[in-house]
Amino acid sequence: MAHPKRKISKSRRDKRRTHYKAAAPSLATCSNCGEMKLSHRACPNCGYYAGKSMFVPES
Repeated sequence: MAHPKRKISKSRRDKRRTHYKAAAPSLATCSNCGEMKLSHRACPNCGYYAGKSMFVPES
């Protein structure tokens, strides 16, 4: 089994990990109520998706 000859420094290790980052979720406005919602999902506020009622929200 191979072993590293030298210790990898923290800065070199962190430079390699700079590309692993979380992307912000893409938000869209609901066409029915105008609230912000996740794209391609029913609105949690009013329960509508693509102009149709999918469920009745509990509130």
